Amino acid sequence: MINRFSITILFCLASFLLSFSQTKKSVSTKKTTENISIDAELNEASWKDAEIATDFVSLEPKNGTPIPEEFKTEVKILYSDDAVYIGAKLYDPNPEKILKELVERDEIGTSDFFGIFINGYNDGQQEFRFFVTAANGQVDTNFTSSEGEDGSWNAIWESNAKITDFGYVIEMKIPYAALRFPEKDKQIWGLNFFREVRRERQKYTWSPIDNKIGAISQQAGLLTGIENIKTPTRLFLIPYSSFYLSGSETQKTKGELKGGLDIKYGINDAFTLDAILVPDFGQTKFDNVVLNLGPFEQQFNENRPFFTEGTDLFSKGNLLYSRRIGQTPDLNLNIAENESVESPGAINLVNALKISGRDKDGLGIGFLNAITEKTMATATNSVDNSTRQVEISPLTNYNVMVFDQRFNQNSSVTFINTNVTRNGSFRDANVTGLLFDLNNKTNKYNLSGGLKSSSINDVENKNGFNASLYFAETNGKFRYSFGSEYMSKDFEINDLGINFRTNYYSFSGNTNYRILNPNKTFNTFRINLNSYFEFYTPTNQIQASNFNVNLNSTNKSNHYFGGGLNFNPFENYDYYEPRVANRYFVNPRNAGGFFYFSSNYNNKFALDINPFITHVINENRYEAGINISPRYRFSDKFSLVYSFDYFKQQNDIGFIDFEGSNIIFARRNRDTYTNSISSKFSISSVMNFNLSVRHYWSLAENNKINNLNEDGSLSTNTTYTGNRNSNFSTWNLDLSYSWWFAPGSQMSILYRNNAGTFDRTINKDFGSNFSNLFEDNLNHVLSVSVRYFIDYNQAKNWIKKE
Repeated sequence: MINRFSITILFCLASFLLSFSQTKKSVSTKKTTENISIDAELNEASWKDAEIATDFVSLEPKNGTPIPEEFKTEVKILYSDDAVYIGAKLYDPNPEKILKELVERDEIGTSDFFGIFINGYNDGQQEFRFFVTAANGQVDTNFTSSEGEDGSWNAIWESNAKITDFGYVIEMKIPYAALRFPEKDKQIWGLNFFREVRRERQKYTWSPIDNKIGAISQQAGLLTGIENIKTPTRLFLIPYSSFYLSGSETQKTKGELKGGLDIKYGINDAFTLDAILVPDFGQTKFDNVVLNLGPFEQQFNENRPFFTEGTDLFSKGNLLYSRRIGQTPDLNLNIAENESVESPGAINLVNALKISGRDKDGLGIGFLNAITEKTMATATNSVDNSTRQVEISPLTNYNVMVFDQRFNQNSSVTFINTNVTRNGSFRDANVTGLLFDLNNKTNKYNLSGGLKSSSINDVENKNGFNASLYFAETNGKFRYSFGSEYMSKDFEINDLGINFRTNYYSFSGNTNYRILNPNKTFNTFRINLNSYFEFYTPTNQIQASNFNVNLNSTNKSNHYFGGGLNFNPFENYDYYEPRVANRYFVNPRNAGGFFYFSSNYNNKFALDINPFITHVINENRYEAGINISPRYRFSDKFSLVYSFDYFKQQNDIGFIDFEGSNIIFARRNRDTYTNSISSKFSISSVMNFNLSVRHYWSLAENNKINNLNEDGSLSTNTTYTGNRNSNFSTWNLDLSYSWWFAPGSQMSILYRNNAGTFDRTINKDFGSNFSNLFEDNLNHVLSVSVRYFIDYNQAKNWIKKE
């Protein structure tokens, strides 16, 4: 099997080896020794003789058409020994109509903006993108042709924007330390410029991008003229200090002072080391916890900056779920039946580091390592109230290693390994994957897939594997894809990844149609037809299936709307809901649909609405819901968004308990209400107040108790008397102030309170449930954190001056 797989890989590599060429636009730059002031004036003498890049072309919606003369855009580039400078004049016939909402860093908001895409290796693989809004907001992203934009990447650079009588002006300074390029006397960089006229929803690029191809980074132009520059020493130190004041009505207020250091070091022109010493994640965003009645854990977003920044390589193969690092693991702890253990919410991280980058030959290397400390908890005996200490998490090392070789500008082969090693007799885990993503020279066809294997060293050792293969046509109006996947019973990645289902094989297909340019009705329009079948391997029974048709569109007023229909025409055999191996529940056929509408956010008032319903055929059983979210922009500084979600399940069926050898299911009615508010007030592009509030309430009432039969059907149970109803509420409030007082340096003040309750008594009165949530249950935290960015290149100049 491995030999056949290897032969297939080699055949595909040979088939897709040739690259394609096209005529590229180019612009040349000149060196300056002037002190360029980043003031959006462009009045230094060096700007006068710089070559102009102009003749922008529409990206969307009117792909390929020249930019209108009234929106003419002119860009110049200079360079020095330390940085490149960009000056852009963006013409607009109505400067007073230029949208310029103030928002936080790394957000565009409702604003016009300009961007530059730089690829120092000119290999069509990776671009560093820098955007400036008309309100002088900054956004930076790391774009790769395989993963798209990574908005978590941050660099240190300067910019300024100024509204004028002819439009607006952007000036930027991007230090070489924020870029990657080879050590050569003469540099040739991949280059593109981007502009969006927000009120018109028109996007333009300097180097034309054919949306039939879709390979954006491979259609860049060229920047020439840079000579005899040196790759800088990329050493950045970010020391921080934080103070936390916390308490509640039942706990005495206490203070805690923390401090630590983040380090970023450029090992060479391609690779960067990131390390955190004594980490502090106290100001990360709260999790949106829900009442989870299903057989699988709730998956949370990663909010810790270290694990979100520059992690595109580590996402290969979907083998890394970084929330595992610091999560209380599920281990065999030899806890007696009459003992209970209250585990901490998180395990302390000792330190972490990562090395990542891509060299001039297209080889991307990623290395991530983190260590969590040994953690003890108290086990309490319910019979005699005796206690003992239990090791719930040993000293643990988490490791990820990735080698990703890109070639032909649009294809790659990837090797990835994840490993979890625990001290002592606890389980260890290792997962390895070989992946490929191949495109032909015109980017019309794609072949992707891979082979992964897992090995668990525990009380019982387990080895498993996963194989997948997908083929797609990826350009033109009509596109399609199909594929298949197999996952063995013992394939296990949950020590460092996340996976819910195993022991199956599946088939999927998609065909879709889209317009490439606007017509009389739509700016954008796409319709998809999807199908999916998943079979339980030992019995070949269908355990998941679905047919889906959906459309997504934008009309001429730039309102988004769409919808879809879902149909599951077969009974599905659910081997997970019973919580017992080889037992299943038969889910009947169902059908449903959804609709969404999102009005143009350019308007001060905008509305999002999304109703949906799924009905079980021939049964009085359904689930339905709606999301309504109005928003209002009071000014460029102040905006408010409210969101209401309601979700109802009528006669839902699911597991609730065990009674001897019986598996107990129940028919239940469930109602879930979520109210949330988010608001921001921006004093400037570097000083912001933000408010985020969420109240979640879900109650599930069991009406009819059943036994699960061997054939997956249900029969009435008249002996079970347990109360497994659920009434769950949570509240979170975050009020924050942030000030970027220097490039890369930030002070933030956060006030947070939160509460949560759970009981088995059903109380459908919203008011009393809401008030009970805050009775002796509200926790308060006030924190102040200061992070200061130190660039070694600047620091050594400070020392020289001293």
